[in-house]
Amino acid sequence: MQNSKQSSSKMASLASSVLTDDGSSKIQKTLAGSVLSQAGTSRQTGAEMESIASQVLQSDKYNDTTKSLAASVLSQANKQR
Repeated sequence: MQNSKQSSSKMASLASSVLTDDGSSKIQKTLAGSVLSQAGTSRQTGAEMESIASQVLQSDKYNDTTKSLAASVLSQANKQR
């Protein structure tokens, strides 16, 4: 089933900023890469990235930027999974 959702330009811009910021964490860069890979395409989130993003959203240790990226990744997920 093709995914009709795409990362918004706002989220793609945030993801780009995260990837170029030396202060960004590994998890932020991982999520940002996934967000950018879904910008302007019909790609959907893989099961492994769904799991990572879900864990980020359920944890209190991540900041708002990380959680925003995780939410964007999950919004591209396969709802049947």
